[in-house]
Amino acid sequence: MTASENMIPAPAVRSRPLLLRHLPYFIGVVIVVALAARMQFDGYVLNILMQATTFSIAVFGLSVVLGLCGQINLAQAAFFGFGAYAVGIGTADLHLSFWLCLVAGCLIALLAGAFLGASTLRLGGHYLAMVTISFQQIVTLVMINAIWLTRGPDGVSNIGRPVLFQSSQSYLAFCVAALGIVGYLVWHLPDTKLGRAMRAVRDNELAAGVNGIDVFRTKIYAFALCALLGGLAGGLFAGGFAYVSPDQFSFAESIVFLTMSLLGGVASPIGSVIGTGLLILIPEWLRFLKSVPGLYLAIYGLFVILIIRFMPDGIWGFVSDAFTRWRAHTKAPPVAAALHLKPAATGGDIVLEVTGLAKHFGGLKAVDGVDIAVKRGGVHALIGPNGSGKTTTLNVLSGLYKATAGKIVLDGTDITNMAPHQRTAAGLGRTFQNIRLFRSMTALENVEIGAERPGNTMVGKGDDALTERAMEALSFVGLGSRANELISSFSYGHQRLIEIARALASNPTLLLLDEPAAGLNSTEKLELHELLKRIAAQGLTILIIDHDMTLVSEAAQHITVLNFGRRIADGESMAVLRHPDVVSAYLGSE
Repeated sequence: MTASENMIPAPAVRSRPLLLRHLPYFIGVVIVVALAARMQFDGYVLNILMQATTFSIAVFGLSVVLGLCGQINLAQAAFFGFGAYAVGIGTADLHLSFWLCLVAGCLIALLAGAFLGASTLRLGGHYLAMVTISFQQIVTLVMINAIWLTRGPDGVSNIGRPVLFQSSQSYLAFCVAALGIVGYLVWHLPDTKLGRAMRAVRDNELAAGVNGIDVFRTKIYAFALCALLGGLAGGLFAGGFAYVSPDQFSFAESIVFLTMSLLGGVASPIGSVIGTGLLILIPEWLRFLKSVPGLYLAIYGLFVILIIRFMPDGIWGFVSDAFTRWRAHTKAPPVAAALHLKPAATGGDIVLEVTGLAKHFGGLKAVDGVDIAVKRGGVHALIGPNGSGKTTTLNVLSGLYKATAGKIVLDGTDITNMAPHQRTAAGLGRTFQNIRLFRSMTALENVEIGAERPGNTMVGKGDDALTERAMEALSFVGLGSRANELISSFSYGHQRLIEIARALASNPTLLLLDEPAAGLNSTEKLELHELLKRIAAQGLTILIIDHDMTLVSEAAQHITVLNFGRRIADGESMAVLRHPDVVSAYLGSE
């Protein structure tokens, strides 16, 4: 590793304002809106365009909750219905302003989405899918049977529009403008602090929590945003068609929204528009086949199957992945200065004080009454045979497991009952035995998650300090020149270094390393040893678990040994390694 990898002394280039950089996009939107307002369409074409426009906004919501955050939502039609009925009932029955009703519909959908998320998102996978299906079915039944409110199966007609957009042509232009604005916001959501958190949760919830992200709250935000966009789309739909009924918001419609998202590309608003357009236009293109029984459905189904089979990430996902890989090799990485680790010193000479720590799984005492004291500025090793409780201890320290008993004090702060993201904020950094990186992101984006700080801008690609800190950490481990490459392009050993860089980027007070040498060859282990020396030289305290006794004996000044969940030795490295109980634990006794 050369010195130039640790410092690249080049001035940072200030990027142009975000809106100026994307001026061509807004010019394009204005042109499309003008065309929608000026071109003369017959009523049939207007209806198709209106449906495609409003449905696309609803599918944007799935781009957020499913594409960005990885949470299934099979109730988008219910949120779509909330917005539609709010506008329908408000304008037709109560004679309220369209704008007031549209805002009310969005708020109702937002609150319903947040409530559903808060009450169900601790579930996952098919359990979450089943709950959202149940919610969808309940909402549909209410729409059908609450005749006093929704008029039941007869639906609500004579729905009003804004005074400025009374004609169908002008209203379509208004909806296209809304599509352009919402699409822009959703497109840039992944580059915001919230968007990065969602992507991290999607890729690896465990790593996201340990890197300072409130996983549960992030999921709620994603669900609420999805519902909000569904409500907005429903309100615009009601104004466009002037009629709503329960059958338009059934579970089948939620499946249609999901299919649109999957076909176009679930992680992108462009994919949402493509998928929506295809699913609405293909039936129109194949109308002439309806005279032949079964042929229309066969061709339609075959088309969908072929896309899912050969483009599992959707049409736009297929194109986007190719572009991302090309861009990784052509885009120059940001410049970086030398990394400076400045952990706070507030708790005296002892950084980590663990007393009476226990973790029981039923009758199994995985950790039983362990005491550990880690001194500031050194490397402390926690070793023991397989099954001795080392990783369980680290999981309790980082908040992944709740301690059965005991107390954990980090730099003078009691963190025993804190959540993982709160412990990260308190100064705890961690890597994992099994590498946990965010697979859909580049190396730089992974490390930016670790470097995240409160108060970062919610617009654009984060503040300059965030990227600079991430680049400093990547350059510190020797990978600064490959910052824009996807994780899949790195070797196992380099992925280990990226995970360490991500932990360093948070500027922790204590760095927990869980078997960092596992899976590395002899050359990579030497590089790791040198890296640990450079980290320790900056005063950062390290608690390391590893089975490589050469690495442990050379890197650590102090060792604690566990066996069957109990501490059997603690002290200066060489003395502990020669301790009879330690030798017996590893080699057995005669």
